[in-house]
Amino acid sequence: MKSRTLLRRTSARTLLAVGLAASLTFAAGCAKSEDDASGSGEAASGKGDSGQVVAGGGGGATCAIDAYGGKKIDLKTATVGFSQSEKEANPFRIAETASIKAEAEKRGVRLLTANAQSQFSKQISDVQDLIAKGADALVIAPLNSDGWEPVLRAASARHIPIVTVDRKINAKACEDYVSFIGSDFVEQGRRAADRMIEVTGGKGEIAILLGTAGNNVTTERTKGFKERIEEKAPGLKVVFQQTGEFSREKGQQVTEQLIQSKPGITGIYAENDEMGLGAVNALKGAGKKAGDIKIVTIDGTKGAVRSIVSGWIDGVIESNPRFGPLAFSTLDSFTRGEKVKQDIVIKDSAYTGKNAEADLSKAY
Repeated sequence: MKSRTLLRRTSARTLLAVGLAASLTFAAGCAKSEDDASGSGEAASGKGDSGQVVAGGGGGATCAIDAYGGKKIDLKTATVGFSQSEKEANPFRIAETASIKAEAEKRGVRLLTANAQSQFSKQISDVQDLIAKGADALVIAPLNSDGWEPVLRAASARHIPIVTVDRKINAKACEDYVSFIGSDFVEQGRRAADRMIEVTGGKGEIAILLGTAGNNVTTERTKGFKERIEEKAPGLKVVFQQTGEFSREKGQQVTEQLIQSKPGITGIYAENDEMGLGAVNALKGAGKKAGDIKIVTIDGTKGAVRSIVSGWIDGVIESNPRFGPLAFSTLDSFTRGEKVKQDIVIKDSAYTGKNAEADLSKAY
């Protein structure tokens, strides 16, 4: 009897130890996931399944050094300048910068970085400063699409190749810049509309939280969404639209105004996750329950995907920020004298209630 009692105690201690070890392993996994969300893990650096994939199709205009001007260089011995547009409080920007830095380190490329802190005049001076410091090539995440003439003139005078990521500049490809790498933003808007139609049944009043004015992302995501709604769901009416400036705080403020002025609102289309999460905060503050108002967003941050799992967000169209590998491979090919596409469109996935929990690790 005594030996059996001792055996039971030993077994209990063993099970407790195993359980504790499993808990610690789980906690470590969660901590790594949080690191990924802040831009320091595999998901941010573009490794593994979460990296960007170029959309199918081999056509489209190309650019090469003989057309652009300049001479071949070895990227490994060059200096690349990266200009970030917005404050790195947004998970998209955190992951984007981390991806650029990780790829530069992987390739052994000297990288100069600058952050415009959401000020366009600062971004212009930032890029001019990168040129003055000897950047041989530039990767730019533009804040606005217009107003780049001073930078383009300075870069052209030195035949510096420019690749823009996630937003376009209004200039001539293969003359003012080499390539744009990013999503099909009109298609993102269409896909968001399809999801909104599905979750609302195609009827009701909806609002749009617009992105920042003055860039092609806002314009094209709005265009795609509205056109698809008009085409497929005339019973859905856009009764409110206002900029949330791609920020969570502003998205919350605008949604607080929205639910006061339009209490019968059926759905909210937020043109990025941060505004969508701000809308969730506003709805919670107003005593709403998950699912009372349908929310569809664009980006693919961990916070938004978790909100699908909890029922507050009904769909997220991905916009992958891990530009490092594609940006550097494009520059590398171009500076070696090869032709590169002027428009490199990436393939984006989507998150719904069917895959959000299983694919959370792919979010950023």
